[in-house]
Amino acid sequence: MFGKKVIFIAIVAASFVGLVHAAPLKIGANPGPTADTVEVAAAQARKQGLDVQVIEISDWTTPNVALQAGDLDLNFFQHKAFLDNAVANGNYQFAVAGLGFLPSIGLFSTKIKSISALKNGGKIAVANDPINQARGLLLVERAGLIKLKAGVGNKATLDDIVDNPKKLKFIEVEGPQLIRALDDVDIAQGYPARFVTAGQPEIARNGLIYTSTDDTLYALLFVARKNNVNDPRVQQFVSIYQNSKAVEDKISASYLNDANLYSLPWKK
Repeated sequence: MFGKKVIFIAIVAASFVGLVHAAPLKIGANPGPTADTVEVAAAQARKQGLDVQVIEISDWTTPNVALQAGDLDLNFFQHKAFLDNAVANGNYQFAVAGLGFLPSIGLFSTKIKSISALKNGGKIAVANDPINQARGLLLVERAGLIKLKAGVGNKATLDDIVDNPKKLKFIEVEGPQLIRALDDVDIAQGYPARFVTAGQPEIARNGLIYTSTDDTLYALLFVARKNNVNDPRVQQFVSIYQNSKAVEDKISASYLNDANLYSLPWKK
């Protein structure tokens, strides 16, 4: 009888181990090119025996909260500057598992055709989170509309504007909602792929000015917890993503096959 119990326990234990290994790799990503390209890589991973579940999350807070809690194995939505700020403020125990693509941002308008056409007192929408706001303000400065305090770099905020000759009014908007701000402002900081996803490719390709495609500080990252970043499944998925021609094609299509709107920093 004792021997039968041992055999039964061994069978149950083996079954449990099998279920653990069969659990899908859960990846959180924002809707649009991030989630779409992860899904392309996920389809290829499944063919290699790696089960992947892609979970779309529309905001920029939940993916890190869910990753820290263990509800996700990876997230893919943030760049290094955003990650550093999140870790500093949230005490997250995160590590970078790999590089993704680098999306440009731009200044967009449906009311004017050039920066020079912006009138005094015009309204500009920028991201309300400190890191993406800084990226937007640096672009506004590069467009010649404002001057920022020397040395603030990627930590610039509205309080760091030291010269605003046109008396422009800045409206802070949650990053994912910037695309909707165009109707209410003269210029909005924006992300080209979001316009493409929203069926407005003509806006995406006609930005007033774009950021450089060489600034890898703003490349999207695959982020894991420190205790699972070396999980072979995590490393396998990142490798599939970075070496997939289908993923590259999907990224390119998301950015209208326009090399000014994105780059692939892991290839450099």
